[in-house]
Amino acid sequence: MIHSLFLINASGDIFLEKHWKSVVSRSVCDYFFEAQERASEAENVPPVIPTPHHYLLSVYRHKIFFVAVIQSEVPPLFVIEFLHRVVDTFQDYFGVCSEVMIKDNVVVVYEVLEEMLDNGFPLATESNILKELIKPPTILRTVVNTITGSTNVGDQLPTGQLSVVPWRRTGVKYTNNEAYFDVIEEIDAIIDKSGSTITAEIQGVVDACVKLTGMPDLTLSFMNPRLLDDVSFHPCVRFKRWESERILSFIPPDGNFRLLSYHVSAQNLVAIPVYVKHNISFRDSSSLGRFEITVGPKQTMGKTVEGVMVTSQMPKGVLNMTLTPSQGTHIFDPVTKLLSWDVGKINPQKLPSLKGSVSLQAGTSKPDENPTINLQFKIQQLAISGLKVNRLDMYGEKYKPFKGIKYMTKAGKFQVRT
Repeated sequence: MIHSLFLINASGDIFLEKHWKSVVSRSVCDYFFEAQERASEAENVPPVIPTPHHYLLSVYRHKIFFVAVIQSEVPPLFVIEFLHRVVDTFQDYFGVCSEVMIKDNVVVVYEVLEEMLDNGFPLATESNILKELIKPPTILRTVVNTITGSTNVGDQLPTGQLSVVPWRRTGVKYTNNEAYFDVIEEIDAIIDKSGSTITAEIQGVVDACVKLTGMPDLTLSFMNPRLLDDVSFHPCVRFKRWESERILSFIPPDGNFRLLSYHVSAQNLVAIPVYVKHNISFRDSSSLGRFEITVGPKQTMGKTVEGVMVTSQMPKGVLNMTLTPSQGTHIFDPVTKLLSWDVGKINPQKLPSLKGSVSLQAGTSKPDENPTINLQFKIQQLAISGLKVNRLDMYGEKYKPFKGIKYMTKAGKFQVRT
């Protein structure tokens, strides 16, 4: 049971609060602020913070902390999943989930939160149902509401609310019937000095955008479903069928939704798509050091690695860096000691490199350890785990829909030690 919700921005201001049971004082957030001060980064704030009379559970997304206050013990993942649903709903309603957008649509935000939780218990968390209950804001609707004093609350109870498939409304009609699926994989890895993999795992999702008339029944099969580990499904998926046949069978919600999320943790199944050659050295007697890094593709099935961004937190003793990139642009901030190199696309024929010298403070001893290198990148039309969709079939409707599958791999926390 959730008592209250506080929205806190990056500078520590509570810009929105909602209470369901009884009003909980803002002072309860002081415990959260203390934990925030102790954490080095926003992502490192503990998701569960016990206080003398409450528990604070939080998620950090879009530079906003969503902090739920509960008074009795509940499964923490239940609350955290609900908070993620709140963020996804705001994103669906307003296009982006930001402090400015939430403040601009504060009335709709309160109406949506009122429907999502009833007396502290989740009630309607499906986007389709919520959009029938509370109409999404448009410029015309906002003008009409301002003049007439009406609200965005719908006149009727949603048709899906009382059916056996509450995630889909009845009577859906489209002139173009389309079903698109995006397989997006994020690779987290730590690579040691010699280029060996210390840890590597893949977090994957299958996001869908389904715009089909009527009540279609879809089946989606993979060529190699045994790869998938720790799978989490949208409620529309028939779990028994997956368990027995490894086939996804479902009546899809209307519009955008996450069909499933999965995990690939077997070390031998995780291919590393890029490599970094590095030569970073500091001399004992001199105030100069050497810095050279080269980035190249590896196990990418011939696909282009793009959107490459290299960052490295240099040691405190570094004064400045004089570097020359073979492609892209680089910035070194002498205050924060952060080096950023925007590489762009990697051309396998001419690998991008960044070379130059490092100036150290005079009289200081050489740094104890070399900096780590963090990478960001994207590879279109490749699922690095090797997951492939075999076929998508539709039953229950006569028309032939247009079907599309897209794959993408991107870096999560990808770190190379030097």
